Amino acid sequence: MRKISLFLLIPLMAAMLGGCASGGGNSGSESDNGKMRSDFNAMTCAKEMGIGINLGNTFEAYWEDTGKAFTGAQTIGDNTPQNYETCWGAVVTTPECIDGMKNAGFHTVRIPVYWGNMMENDGEFTINADYIARIKEIVDQCRKNDMYVILNIHHYDEFLIKHFDKEEVLKASAHLWEQIADYFKDYSDYLVFEGYNEALGTPKTENGWAERSDEAYDYVNAMNQVFVDTVRKSGGNNADRILIASGYWTNIDNTTNEKFKMPQDSASDKLMVSVHYIDNAIFWTNQVGGSRWLEYSTEQCDLLKNRFTAENIPVFVGECTSVYPKSNFISNAEYTESSDCLQIILDMAADYGFVPVLWDVNDNFYSRTENKIKSDADQAVITEAAGRIAS
Repeated sequence: MRKISLFLLIPLMAAMLGGCASGGGNSGSESDNGKMRSDFNAMTCAKEMGIGINLGNTFEAYWEDTGKAFTGAQTIGDNTPQNYETCWGAVVTTPECIDGMKNAGFHTVRIPVYWGNMMENDGEFTINADYIARIKEIVDQCRKNDMYVILNIHHYDEFLIKHFDKEEVLKASAHLWEQIADYFKDYSDYLVFEGYNEALGTPKTENGWAERSDEAYDYVNAMNQVFVDTVRKSGGNNADRILIASGYWTNIDNTTNEKFKMPQDSASDKLMVSVHYIDNAIFWTNQVGGSRWLEYSTEQCDLLKNRFTAENIPVFVGECTSVYPKSNFISNAEYTESSDCLQIILDMAADYGFVPVLWDVNDNFYSRTENKIKSDADQAVITEAAGRIAS
């Protein structure tokens, strides 16, 4: 396995020497007042988040380069943030795009990020200053609209897990979160950090463990603990910021397994757990709209309620289906329209107290050029659901 360079023995060195901005945070924004609310906890935060939308296939986009041992990403075009922002088909994200999301009824934006873009391939895992500054621009636009913002490590966690040993991955993850947390440490509690995406639990059979084994769960739990510990000790507002621990593959069955452990936290009642897609298995087996779809989705929600919500741990459904193609419906479906199924799932999430965040890419559910939800029927669902969750 490849080895991480000497910097990992002194993880603050890279930030001190240059690269990613460090020291003092970056709350220099007219959009965020930097205030942390007293008596504010994860459950209150979850209730306020309402319905969210992902800025998908945008800042987590990259082109793989197996020759880049530490970044995993090719250099694209002129090597500007916008080259990577648009390389999977997105348009450059405008203030009007974010304004339109707020106007449509969304109160939360999840920004997935591949932090290896524009990173030097030198083994120091230093986040590029221009790239993180571009992320800040989007965060600030969301905050200008009084929206919650979720930042995570997306796809780059998978690259690390697949190419490095566990100990090396933990150290690299800690260094990445040191930089992200420090850069945004003075932002208010409307900024929330989510540790990772769907890579936690990736089997490492060459190292002797298989998926869903005790060793694999130990790895997942260690990744989440490193995330929480690193953010908490980074200073500023991060000692009390709401954090989201990522589930095992963000899969509901795996994450509700007793082997999955929520990380220990120095702050009280500041953690959520992240899973994806309430109706995932039914979607991919083309049974949407039928009785089994409803039963399965309810069963999945019950698993989450019994394991987490009942213990005052909010459930963040970081990716929910936004559009249901006709090909995914069962032949005798009771519900045959995408917007009807969307409403059922959003209502279900609201009933269980979960935070639903629609997965969306450019010009799919929401148009980032017209700055509105494309379907009037879908807009009506979001308007109704947003009002219900806010009540």
